Amino acid sequence: MIRLNINGHVHEVDAEPDTPLLYVLRDDLAMNGAKFGCGLGQCGACTVIVDGQAVFSCLTPIAALSDRTIRTIEGLGNSPVQRAFIDEQAAQCGYCTAGMVMRAQALLEHNPHPSEQEIRSTMAVNLCRCGTHMRILAAVRKAATAMGSAKVTKP
Repeated sequence: MIRLNINGHVHEVDAEPDTPLLYVLRDDLAMNGAKFGCGLGQCGACTVIVDGQAVFSCLTPIAALSDRTIRTIEGLGNSPVQRAFIDEQAAQCGYCTAGMVMRAQALLEHNPHPSEQEIRSTMAVNLCRCGTHMRILAAVRKAATAMGSAKVTKP
């Protein structure tokens, strides 16, 4: 049994230690926000936050997560980031949205005053196949402002 602290709740999981967190979230714990996209850590649809850092849950074995804090989209509640994504209509098909929100959340918690370049480079790790990148960037800027980061600067 492996103990995982997810969204403030401890879950005991009976799975092989090398099982990717994504599989445990979706298959064992019915937390379906993180999506399986590529399984290679190249698309970001599975992004969650571990100890304040955005990580690809498809590549992260559960054995590496005991005594660490995991947050998923289900644990964010009604965050300013989620509201900004809705306000800016930053989702088309919605498949990448949870991963995008989690990456943006981790950025803004780590750096409440990101520059435009920091926003772009951070969000470039996650892919949106529908092409809503400009709306996603606008949503991150809006969330930064809503979270008290009015000093978001453009180049």
